[in-house]
Amino acid sequence: MQNGKKWRFKMTPFRLLLIVLVLIAAAAAIYRFVYGLGAVTNLSDEWPWGLWIGFDLFCGIALAGGGFSTALIVHVLHKDKYLPIVRAALLTSLIGYVIALVSLFLDIGRWFNFWRPFFYWGYHSVLFEVFWCIALYTTVQVLEFGDIFFERVNCPSLKKLLGVFMTPLLIIGIVLPTLHQSSLGSLYIVAVDKLNPLWWSMIIPFFFVWSAFFLGPAMVTIEGTLAARAYNREPETDLYSSLTKVTMWMMIIYFIVKMGDLAYRGVFSTAFNGSYESNMFLIEMIVFVLLPIVMYATPSIQNKLSGVLTASILVVAGVVFNRMNVVFTGMAKSVGGSYFPSIWEWLITIGMWSALVLVYCFVVENFPILPKEEPVSHGKPFGTGFHA
Repeated sequence: MQNGKKWRFKMTPFRLLLIVLVLIAAAAAIYRFVYGLGAVTNLSDEWPWGLWIGFDLFCGIALAGGGFSTALIVHVLHKDKYLPIVRAALLTSLIGYVIALVSLFLDIGRWFNFWRPFFYWGYHSVLFEVFWCIALYTTVQVLEFGDIFFERVNCPSLKKLLGVFMTPLLIIGIVLPTLHQSSLGSLYIVAVDKLNPLWWSMIIPFFFVWSAFFLGPAMVTIEGTLAARAYNREPETDLYSSLTKVTMWMMIIYFIVKMGDLAYRGVFSTAFNGSYESNMFLIEMIVFVLLPIVMYATPSIQNKLSGVLTASILVVAGVVFNRMNVVFTGMAKSVGGSYFPSIWEWLITIGMWSALVLVYCFVVENFPILPKEEPVSHGKPFGTGFHA
């Protein structure tokens, strides 16, 4: 892209709908900041963590894992054939982390004290470490994106300066997510008498960071396929098929370690006692772990974009399902009471993810994110609300 080229953002009915949802979410968020959490949420002393933490933060951070996992594969393992999809992975990850920070900000009871962790350091708090790692990693991602930004906005001195620091930034950008992804799991180690033993484990930090990593290639596959269809491009099918083999092998290890951990702790039989928790656990393992492994391992499925995409959707849904099981299903009996998000919680969440789509579309249409390619002429573009 040449400096001075006009900025563009094609308005469509679908995008207008997304803008309306963002405005509704913004109004609801302002109301929440003025009148407090109780005015817009169904949170309580029994359920202090709801949709914004359980989904937007825990799941959002995991779904944004494509950035650090792809960076590790490309820049550390030097798998340069995946370079065409690195920028899109970085962009999706960056926007996802911004949403996670916003959700964390929304959930602070006294939001006007948000600045305190910057000055009053709780060295022994896992939440403190999570906050700092997420904040620092988001900053690192913004700086990494600066290298792309200055390809469009002409500022040679800043681009040169960023180039000097790009290698250490990449290293920090791989280390930090490893820390906070695992620390999100560490929050539940102290819940030994509260979290159902099917999910509680001393190695739950490993399960969190490992699942976030193998989720990365699956998320990149979904995002890349949707972007290709929305912008009438040819999907990088071969790259996705190759990249998701990483997911397959990591999921195999995940499953083996999970079963071994259950057996070691003597709770393996709990998975088959017919309770609601055991049924949810079996669905998680069979539908969202074993089934994708089989699909990835089947050549007739792996060699087709539809097959890789379907398996990747199951992987992404499975990690979300796992986080929901940890935050809600596994804690339900011990905490008592009940919780279901209010309409305002849903609207704010929908608005934040609508903003993600809008920002993604704007950046893709104005910066060199997707691989250079002439639009394909066959077939009708998918997702015309995005671009057409």
